[in-house]
Amino acid sequence: MARLAKLAGIYAQIGYKRRPGKYGGKPSVVVDNTLDRQFDVEAPNSVWVTDITYIKTHEGFSYLAVVIDLFSRRVVGWSMQNRQPTDLVLQALLMAVWRRKPTNKVLVHSDQGSQFTSIDWASFLKHHNLEHSMSRRGNCHDNAVAESFFNLLKRERIRRRTYKTREDARSDVFDYIEMFYNPKRKHARNGMLSPAAFERQQQRKLQGV
Repeated sequence: MARLAKLAGIYAQIGYKRRPGKYGGKPSVVVDNTLDRQFDVEAPNSVWVTDITYIKTHEGFSYLAVVIDLFSRRVVGWSMQNRQPTDLVLQALLMAVWRRKPTNKVLVHSDQGSQFTSIDWASFLKHHNLEHSMSRRGNCHDNAVAESFFNLLKRERIRRRTYKTREDARSDVFDYIEMFYNPKRKHARNGMLSPAAFERQQQRKLQGV
């Protein structure tokens, strides 16, 4: 068979060869990748990461945007909608700003999705003392903490359920984030403390308690 294939000029295509160089994806031409995978930070409200995922329901997709504080891995803002316009991520970021009330400038890292390159997004950042950092195109590792949270959410909750309605999905996401993940789920990075417990511990240390 191999001889006949050779005579007929037929060759197996194994795959595509990579071009030499780095394969991190193209940097954003709008915003620098200031975070540069420096995921361990020393203080709360210094670096937040944000991203979007989708959840299947019998009514169609529901889209979830989250904002995570790298200091404790706590979800400080989130939003769910039937579509994924810029308002989806703005509502999540607004919740984060309202909850945390940062007094210093916060670095907010995202991918290069259209929601994060919009004029409304840039305007919101400017008026709330937030600085934008952006992943290289198509490089999920540049936003690994947000990707990791979505993997946990889907593995521990979403893939175990079937949602009849988008409201069912929203209710379950609320339960996972607010009743389990933030107050109870232990993280090795936090010394096996939940995000909320880790923040309380660090606050007591600052107060000398």
